[in-house]
Amino acid sequence: MSLITDRKQVLELYSEAAENNWVLPTFNSENLTSTEAILAATKEYGEKTGRENLPIIIGITVNYSFRSQAVLYSHARQWELGLKLFMNDLKLLTGEGSPYAGIRAMVHLDHIEWDINQEFLSNWDMNQFSSIMYDASNVDLDENIIKTASFVEKNKDIILIEGACDEIGKSGTSYTTPEMAEKYNRETGVDILVANLGTEHRADAATLKYQDEIARKITQQIGGKLCLHGTSSVLSDNLGELFHDGIRKVNIWTALERDTSPKLFLDMLKNTSKVVGPKKAQDLVVAGLLGEKADYTSSLSVDFFTTTYRQQLIFESMKAVVSNYLSIWYK
Repeated sequence: MSLITDRKQVLELYSEAAENNWVLPTFNSENLTSTEAILAATKEYGEKTGRENLPIIIGITVNYSFRSQAVLYSHARQWELGLKLFMNDLKLLTGEGSPYAGIRAMVHLDHIEWDINQEFLSNWDMNQFSSIMYDASNVDLDENIIKTASFVEKNKDIILIEGACDEIGKSGTSYTTPEMAEKYNRETGVDILVANLGTEHRADAATLKYQDEIARKITQQIGGKLCLHGTSSVLSDNLGELFHDGIRKVNIWTALERDTSPKLFLDMLKNTSKVVGPKKAQDLVVAGLLGEKADYTSSLSVDFFTTTYRQQLIFESMKAVVSNYLSIWYK
């Protein structure tokens, strides 16, 4: 099965998810290891639960001022090259002959900022993507609505559109109110609405808290069509209740990297001498960077110093992270 990009089919998947009380997860990626780990976890979880064609969304940011994953996808650090590589990876990994061909995969363009991405929005065919987050949250709400409504009018028959009902330029944490959401929803016509519910990466860590009550109040106004960004920061106790709060889609990236790097670090520590050789391992002990209990006697091993070794550890760790989220939302 190839990527699902037809708007009608994408909407049908969202309807199916709502009927099953599923929250559709979007996992962002900035490298092939992450992209394949997301697909592999979905395949394995589907086989485990007897649902081998589960839907999954894989996203990427393009020239996003916080973190451009398309730029990072290639060491050339060119967003257009990175985006092409990402799209080619997805097409091959979900195409005929791939072990992941049975997955109903969608591709999401995340945080496409209106001012920074004018070249991209002008030159790239939206038909090749499943959904887009058109982000005009760096201007005041009225201007945001005008810009988003204009984009929706031009592309509403082509692609599922997610809009950001937020004012990023305001100082402090300013949550989206039900009144703001109702006005934004009515005047823009977006399919999915991103509200500031306290989980954005820019929020102060000391006050970071998912505002479930606000989500439910917004849902009472506009129906179940919310997307939650910054889901990596949501406590596990809240994750299982998101659908009932009106959340239909979530975006996750930080947890994939944050929760896998320590596993790689620990494994390399346990196998220090195999990674760097006994001489360098001993030097690290003498320098006080390793404890005396560290392995500094084993021989250097190709099984432990290659890129393949490091990527495989990350791949397996990421699969575990993705599977954990899937088990929460795909009951």
